[in-house]
Amino acid sequence: MKKIILWSLVAFISFQAAGQKKLYSTKTGTAFFDAGTGVENISGTNKAVMSVFDAVSGQMQSSMLVKGFEFWSQPMQDHFNENYMESDKFPKSTFSGKITNIDKVNFSKDGNYPVEVKGTLEIHGVKKEIVAKGTMKVTGETVAASSEFVVVLEDYNIHIPGVVKDKLAKDAKIKINCTYSLIK
Repeated sequence: MKKIILWSLVAFISFQAAGQKKLYSTKTGTAFFDAGTGVENISGTNKAVMSVFDAVSGQMQSSMLVKGFEFWSQPMQDHFNENYMESDKFPKSTFSGKITNIDKVNFSKDGNYPVEVKGTLEIHGVKKEIVAKGTMKVTGETVAASSEFVVVLEDYNIHIPGVVKDKLAKDAKIKINCTYSLIK
């Protein structure tokens, strides 16, 4: 299933980008979220984010299986999947967008470059437009990208029951780290 999703992403970008293409991909990106309030550690990590981007057009696609998030506690992981994210009903989260300032990244010169990504984030079956800042670190044919942003849970129809309202924040801090390799 993961290979099908990744190749679907590559095919989408291939058809979307005009002219010359320079595609980078990863199957091992990391997504981290923290929705704790300080009362309890409510955070999870997903180490199987699939993503691809075109270094010419800036088009980007990312996808992850929601059940791929791991927690420090099995009951917390179960509650996340069953009660909040409804992972059986909404099995994946996706991002489709563009690196708006891709022309400022010199892929032939090692260095750190600030970037901005704009597009549609889908979580829990709800699509919302987002803008996030990040960095791309170019090292040879490898690009390490990172970004941090906040997601308001209510915006994605993720409801917090009254019994845990003091433990679970109304928004989640999201960190994305991906190390991309050039597709040859």
